[in-house]
Amino acid sequence: MVTAILIPIIILYFYFLSKRENKSYEQKWLELEDVEKEGIITGRVISKTEEKQRFYYHKSVFVTELQLRNNNIIIKAKRIVPIKENFIPPTIQIGDYIKCTGKWEKEYFHFLQYQIIDKHNTKEQRKVILSKS
Repeated sequence: MVTAILIPIIILYFYFLSKRENKSYEQKWLELEDVEKEGIITGRVISKTEEKQRFYYHKSVFVTELQLRNNNIIIKAKRIVPIKENFIPPTIQIGDYIKCTGKWEKEYFHFLQYQIIDKHNTKEQRKVILSKS
């Protein structure tokens, strides 16, 4: 008789515990879109890696890691976005000159917003375009 009462109580306890844990991870997953706008970096993309990572059970994130070159300085930048039903991957390509808005975290710059300033237009190409005008 004790087990008939105790087992449903234990099952309910773990059900509510897992439900609360799932809710907290869902909140953390959604907070990935809240990146503070503390700084701006600019540079030409010299390296890019993109991958889909599992965040928590059925929740996934899309991670874009970039290496930017600006005046012979190489900056590592990372963009982490939760994958929702209307997700569109970023259109950043190697050679693009971009401006990223975000904050520094340890050894990389964590950003969410970016703007492509110049598509594959190197200094030599700009000189040729200016001299033709």
